[in-house]
Amino acid sequence: MTILVTGGAGFIGANFVLDWLALNDEPVITLDKLTYAGNPENLQSLQADARHTLVQGDIGDRELVAQLLTTHQPRAVINFAAESHVDRSIHGPGEFIQTNIVGTFDLLEAVRGYWSALGATEKAAFRFLHVSTDEVYGSLSKDDAAFTESSHIEPNSPYSASKAASDHLVRAWHHTYGLPVLTTNCSNNYGPYHFPEKLIPLLIVNSLAGKPLPVYGDGQQIRDWLYVKDHCSAIRRVLEAGRLGEIYNVGGWNEKANLDIVHTVCSLLDELRPRADGKPYKEQITYVTDRPGHDRRYAIDARKLEAELGWKPAETFETGIRKTVQWYLENPDWVAHVQSGAYREWVQKQYA
Repeated sequence: MTILVTGGAGFIGANFVLDWLALNDEPVITLDKLTYAGNPENLQSLQADARHTLVQGDIGDRELVAQLLTTHQPRAVINFAAESHVDRSIHGPGEFIQTNIVGTFDLLEAVRGYWSALGATEKAAFRFLHVSTDEVYGSLSKDDAAFTESSHIEPNSPYSASKAASDHLVRAWHHTYGLPVLTTNCSNNYGPYHFPEKLIPLLIVNSLAGKPLPVYGDGQQIRDWLYVKDHCSAIRRVLEAGRLGEIYNVGGWNEKANLDIVHTVCSLLDELRPRADGKPYKEQITYVTDRPGHDRRYAIDARKLEAELGWKPAETFETGIRKTVQWYLENPDWVAHVQSGAYREWVQKQYA
C-alpha cells in the first residue's frame, strides 16, 4: 500500500507527509516541482526513511506522473500541488493558470489512465483527493452566513479563479469518467513550515528582524484560521471515509480580523522573545495600501464534515498560534534558509 502526494514539499503538503508517516507505516511518494515554496528542507527529517521517496517534477508532466503511478501502484493520490498566493497571482496570473488549471487537467488525465487499467478490487478502492480553498466561494459581508459546500462559486482573484477551475475539473472527471474523487475546501492555514510571504510567518520574521509589520488597508479583513495539523487530520479522515464525488469544507471555527492576528502575534513575541529595548512589537505595525480586489471576509461552515465523518479541530486559535510562534523561534535555521535573495526582493516589491 502506497500513496502519492503531489505538492508534498510545500507548507500543507509537507505537514501532511510528516504527520502521515508519524502515524502509520504506509509509504509515501512525494512529487513536488520544488519552486520557491516547495522546500525539500521541510522533509529533511525523512531523508533516511525508507518509507518516503521525494521526486522533483511537475504535475503537468504526464509521462513522469504515469511512470510514478505504474511503478509505485498507489492506492490514492492526494493533490496539494498549486500556486497559492493571491498577491503573486495578481502580479503574475499566468503561472497560476498553468499550474492550477492545466496542471490539474494533466494530473487528472494521467491518474484516469492509471485507474482505468486497475483490477476491479484496486479500482474500487482507489481515491483521488483534491485539496482546495474557501477562496473559491468569494467574499462575505459581516452578517452573511458562513460558506457551505453548496455556496455559489464566486472567485475574485486570479488565484481563487484558478482553484475554482481546478475544482470544476475534478468534479467533471468524476461525473463524466467515474474517477473516484474527493474535494476539500479549507480556510486559512497556519503553522510550521509556512513560507514567510503569508501573514503569520511574515509577522514573526519581520518582528524578530526589527522590520515593519505590514497591514493591508484597515486590517479588518476577516478570515477563519485553521491550524495546519488539524487540516491534515481532516484530509486523512476524508480520504478514509468520505463519500465519492463529495466536497467537504474544513474550517477551524476561528474567525479573526487580520489586525487582531497581528496584535496576538506581537503579544506572544513580547512574552516569548522580548525586544532588546523592552518596547512592544506592536510599535512596528505599518499600514500599507490594500491589495486590489481584497476579499473582506471568509468563513467556513464545517458541520458537514463533523456530522458525516466525526471530524472537529483539536486546536483552538490560542493553542495553535502559540505552537506556531514557538516553532519559528525554535527553527531559526529553516527561517534563514528560506529567505533567499529572490524572496527578499518579492517582499520589497509587495510591501514597499
